[in-house]
Amino acid sequence: MDILPFCHKKCQNSKGALSRVGHTTVAVVLGVIFVLGFLGNFVALLVFSRYSVLRTPVNLLLINISASDLFVCIFGTPMSFAASVRGRWLTGNYGCRWYGFSNALFGIVSLVSLSLLSFERYSAVLHSIPLDSSQFGRARLAVAASWVYSLAWTLPPLLGWSSYGPEGTGTTCSVQWHQRSPESRSYVSCLFIFCLLLPLLLMVFCYGRILLVVRTVTKQTSAERRESRVLLMVVSMVTGYLVCWLPYGVVALLISFGRPGALPPVASLVPALLAKTSTVLNPVIYVLLNKQVTVNHLLKDDNYTYQGLTSTLAKKSITDRSTAAHISADGPTNHHPHPHPPPSSWLIVHGGRGNRTTRGKPRQTHMQIPHRKAPPSGD
Repeated sequence: MDILPFCHKKCQNSKGALSRVGHTTVAVVLGVIFVLGFLGNFVALLVFSRYSVLRTPVNLLLINISASDLFVCIFGTPMSFAASVRGRWLTGNYGCRWYGFSNALFGIVSLVSLSLLSFERYSAVLHSIPLDSSQFGRARLAVAASWVYSLAWTLPPLLGWSSYGPEGTGTTCSVQWHQRSPESRSYVSCLFIFCLLLPLLLMVFCYGRILLVVRTVTKQTSAERRESRVLLMVVSMVTGYLVCWLPYGVVALLISFGRPGALPPVASLVPALLAKTSTVLNPVIYVLLNKQVTVNHLLKDDNYTYQGLTSTLAKKSITDRSTAAHISADGPTNHHPHPHPPPSSWLIVHGGRGNRTTRGKPRQTHMQIPHRKAPPSGD
């Protein structure tokens, strides 16, 4: 069955249904969300897997969020994109149930991970939990808990407590918000309380306490400045996520408990699209606010590729310093120790990245001697 019975009766013939231009516009928006969300989250996961310096307990939760957003782009967005291109749902009842279940599963994983991330920051700042193997264990347990918790709330509609079906104009699927039975309303109420409201309250509590501590600090050390940057990044992620999902939650409650027909199908389309943009925001916040993911900081993890070169040049540096002292005492000669400019790899080790590992030490003397031509002879 290509068109679900409910959608055929209510979506296709509704006077609030989209025109051909409307469906095309939605398809373009979904296409942009898919491309940006897929590329952004894929690159984020690639960076996290490539650089070991980024594999911290906090970033394990960020990896979990990025993975769930990537799954939304892979398993959900292409189906709604194809439906918008054709103006109708294409994969039948089973495809609609899978779409509703998978999008709800991955969305709740992201929201729960954000709330657990706030609790991890709260524990680290207020209780000074040291960075050790046990903290990595807690982070892995938090990742597993986010998936179990999400499954506990997204499986019931497949088992009879409410159900998944078409929503809005019939090109997306979700929980059947329009159903008015006591079972459906109780599920919508529990979903709103335990999967949106409680995580939000936990975030507000944890970040509120952290902000109070930060404000009492009169002089920030470098560690506290780093903590402030992490806090800014996570709060931005939470704010962006709630801006994307809160309108969708409010519309779902209005459809479930409001006056029947008060919201036309098209009215739920914008919140649904806004919810999907959350898959684009998180990778952007990683790049803009997480200083660990900037190029200069990632380069620190590449120092191991220059360790062999550094040890080789260390021996050469002893000879260079004695030669430089000789030049400084006797003046320049035709026998310059470096008849050619130093290789670029040398500059990387001693004048570029290498400074990060020897910060606070003076530059090597031989790096400050310009290459000058020998003075003309008296002849």
